[in-house]
Amino acid sequence: MSAPPPKPPPITPQILLRAYAAGLFPMAEDAEAEYLHWFDPRERGIFPLESLNIPKSLAKTIRAEKFEIRVDHDFDAVLAGCAESRPGREKTWINETIAALFRQLFEMGFVHTVEAWRDGELVGGLYGLALGGAFFGESMFHRATDASKVCLVHLVARLRRGGFSLLDAQFITPHLASLGAIEISRADYRRRLDAALDLRGDFHALDPQAPADEVLRLARTGA
Repeated sequence: MSAPPPKPPPITPQILLRAYAAGLFPMAEDAEAEYLHWFDPRERGIFPLESLNIPKSLAKTIRAEKFEIRVDHDFDAVLAGCAESRPGREKTWINETIAALFRQLFEMGFVHTVEAWRDGELVGGLYGLALGGAFFGESMFHRATDASKVCLVHLVARLRRGGFSLLDAQFITPHLASLGAIEISRADYRRRLDAALDLRGDFHALDPQAPADEVLRLARTGA
């Protein structure tokens, strides 16, 4: 009887950084899965930073400042929110391995959050990985109407102010497409990624309490 195949070596934060720099990203089958799968889609989803779609109703919500925006405040809470089961997405690809790796990368300063708070409670947010001038968006969630969309607008404004050139969305969904996400070829993505990695983006160039009109102006034009 043959011996079972050996387990693959553990993935380290350093391996994960090299994978993202090469255009790969991991996902698990579900929250209980032991292993990760690596993805390199033929068609890659991105948000062109110069053409985010901000509907009038969303701009009105941002100007009303219905949410307090915090940055890198509570990574664990954001991760938990992104991993929650919800209608239409009963299973999550965030397993214990991904959670542990991204927590380490957050502590190392590579992973960041944009969070929407209301009355002292986290009601929406997103997280992703920053390398050079590339930001790899991982996941977002909301518990209040428009909370995650507001976070996305703040993220784009932050990336524009900080000198980033690429916002990776991985896979396109109708929701992301409605906000301006597009699909590009693997080759085009690699070209944009290589150029972005040569930059030195500053994720903290924008004050989290920047006025709403400044956030909207940056997200729309980068000016």
